[in-house]
Amino acid sequence: MTPRLETVAFDSLIVSLFDEIDEAHMPWVLAADRALREALGDDLLELVPSYTTLLAQVDVTRLDLFETRARILAALKGLEPLAAGAGTLHEIPVWYDPSVGPELAPIAERLKTSVEDVVARHSARDYSVFALGFAPGYGFMGLVEQALATPRLKTPRQKVAAGSVGIADRQTAIYPALSPGGWNLVGRTAVQLFDREREGYTLFQPGDKVRFVAIERAAFIDQGGDTRPQGEVSPADQEGKA
Repeated sequence: MTPRLETVAFDSLIVSLFDEIDEAHMPWVLAADRALREALGDDLLELVPSYTTLLAQVDVTRLDLFETRARILAALKGLEPLAAGAGTLHEIPVWYDPSVGPELAPIAERLKTSVEDVVARHSARDYSVFALGFAPGYGFMGLVEQALATPRLKTPRQKVAAGSVGIADRQTAIYPALSPGGWNLVGRTAVQLFDREREGYTLFQPGDKVRFVAIERAAFIDQGGDTRPQGEVSPADQEGKA
């Protein structure tokens, strides 16, 4: 691994560790995150780890970018990946049903299999949280089984219900709040991903693992889930359900 540094703003650098997305790269990204926080200390304003990169923003009244580059390269010299399992494992109960996951049936039809098989395959592995973005609490996760990989919708929906679980190419994610979106929906969860009262606000962090657990409609209702079919949920229906 040979880190590459690129200046992207007067106070920010992008540190590139890899060229391709791979779950095996996350322990390296997390190790780099820890090393850079220690190396930059109080001069660091923000550090954002992602798929293969980290964005470092520093206080240029205290530290110029030339010294920042030197500290980063020194910190990454001899870097070793964090041990497997360094992140938190989250078990997320999901009600997989065509009423809330309208792409379940089309995916099953494409694979010439059953909806139940698609559910079993989607929930059969633990997914790495690569990055947070798009909306508060939205974690980009992967990698889904190659056969389940499905391109984004040609025309995004104007409203996707909070808690909707979707697939886009080889990634999967949960919509934390009612929002537009073009991912293929396969189910819904009642778990709250973003909460202003929670320390750190978001349930997921890069490097965490997510395991989807299929549940029945009754259990979903007991957990406070909204059973309105996708397309029938309005902002008023989901007010406060972020």
